Amino acid sequence: MATAVGIIFSNIHDNNVAELTRRRTMASVPFGCRYRLIDFTLSNLVNSDITHVGVVTNHNYESLMDHLGTGKDWDLARRSGGIKLLPPFITAFNSGNNIYNTRLEALRGIIEFVSSCNEDYVILADCDTICNIDLSEILGSHIESGADITMAVKSMYITPTIRKGYEIIESDEEGRVTDIADCAGNVSGYKDVNLNIWVMRRKYLENIILDSTAHGYTNLSADVIAKNLSRSDYRIFRYDGYFASINTLTDYYMCSMDLLSSSTRDGLFNVKNRPVYTKVKNSSPTTYHDGCEVRNSLLADGCVIEGVVENSILFRGVKVGKNTVVKNSILMADTLVGENVSLNCVIADKDVVIRDGRVLSGHETKPFFIDKLTVV
Repeated sequence: MATAVGIIFSNIHDNNVAELTRRRTMASVPFGCRYRLIDFTLSNLVNSDITHVGVVTNHNYESLMDHLGTGKDWDLARRSGGIKLLPPFITAFNSGNNIYNTRLEALRGIIEFVSSCNEDYVILADCDTICNIDLSEILGSHIESGADITMAVKSMYITPTIRKGYEIIESDEEGRVTDIADCAGNVSGYKDVNLNIWVMRRKYLENIILDSTAHGYTNLSADVIAKNLSRSDYRIFRYDGYFASINTLTDYYMCSMDLLSSSTRDGLFNVKNRPVYTKVKNSSPTTYHDGCEVRNSLLADGCVIEGVVENSILFRGVKVGKNTVVKNSILMADTLVGENVSLNCVIADKDVVIRDGRVLSGHETKPFFIDKLTVV
């Protein structure tokens, strides 16, 4: 039986949402009331019986360490395998602030981890992708085809104004990759978008890392895939479930608002035999005071609601005061909203205090963001 190890890149896309990653990695960005972005990638691995996982870090990973702990919430607290945090390998030659910026540079720092694994295959995954995918199907397809690398893709409608930094993969009728390139803004129509999930033999990955080191390659897509299309067998695996990619703060807002749709929640959280796991916290139930109103919203445990909440997402411990109206907003853990406040299209990071009488409004294309620990 084929075995696989998972490698998750926690920092690769930090610059895309700088507002939310000033003090944390992309992997630990809160999402959907009680989750972090890494929960979806970790759950995909665990639900596919992949129980040896390495999480590659760069910086700002204190909150990630706190969230993952021993890995017991994902059944990864194991003597053999389990979850391993892989901090940057610092030497006298890479001691600057930017230890790595790309997947290949990150993989060079964990070559010893890759070499020491006993699994036959490796699955590489990023943390900016939100989906519930059966990775065992991709692994099975990869083994059956005998490909060098298999990449998960989803067909999406792309326009010049809606490109979102996607990487477009072209393939022939047999699913063999013929071209791979970043979307330059001149593409229209249905295209296969790279989900940044890669499957390959572990030994093959070792050879890629060593070869990239020798030649100074830094980009897996441009320096490895694109340059070897004629000599290697790269294949795609089409995924047709729910998928979202977070490339900007607006993307984060829109993806979060998608959760207010029951079809989106079903496609992400109610997939048979594929639950989404996260760190368990024991909180008191949310308290709804007389006169409050809550419509079409998602609320976590421990909230106190005295005002009106509509089309919004509230994380644990949020308090909404009397005569306050919160619409189309995302309030992260322990945010305190005073009385007679009006919020519309606002994203408040953790531990924010919004004092009485404040009126704050953004737009769905430009949400009003309040940084962590801010008092407004």
